Amino acid sequence: MLGGLYTPPAIVSTETNAGSGGANPLEPEPIAPMVELETYIRAIPDFPIPGILFRDITPLLRDGGAFRRSVDLFAQTYHDKKIDYVVGIEARGYMLGAPTAYAIGAGFVPVRKPGKLPGARHTEEYALEYGTNTLEIHADAVGQGQRVVVIDDLLATGGTAGATRRLLEKLGAKIVGFGFLVELAELNGRKALDGIDVTSFIRY
Repeated sequence: MLGGLYTPPAIVSTETNAGSGGANPLEPEPIAPMVELETYIRAIPDFPIPGILFRDITPLLRDGGAFRRSVDLFAQTYHDKKIDYVVGIEARGYMLGAPTAYAIGAGFVPVRKPGKLPGARHTEEYALEYGTNTLEIHADAVGQGQRVVVIDDLLATGGTAGATRRLLEKLGAKIVGFGFLVELAELNGRKALDGIDVTSFIRY
């Protein structure tokens, strides 16, 4: 584990950055001005089935400043936690988890839907708002006592998060925390993660 590589970026406003005489190579690279990340989350009714209000993060992913700010929030939260692996849940958890793992010098472990992993694996079924599904992880993905953080785009009922928790507990991992970009607080998904530190940046 290479932990400790992450240096939090400078957060600058447009006004502060204007007219500067060039970047100082010894300072962290500035990122886009502080963005209101919630404004990049699109609400789509009746998807994937009637009655569901889907929170779509693709506008955020499309915007370079908002995407970078999101990854930096995760990296700032976990860079000093001595993380061995960032675990991402298929599929949007990969989009946020993999760059976070890179930023903090950790490995990345995917939790996948059925039929995608070629090696020996563990399987957990879970319920979600509109049915059931299954998640899998390679049996050798994480060693006993290794420190992991799980990152996903959204916490709703806690079905996928709870299944991922059970998979990691089967492997003997030390779960340092779960991180979510968005949380639908009224659905009480944290109940599936009782006893584990949970971080979310946008709450509805």
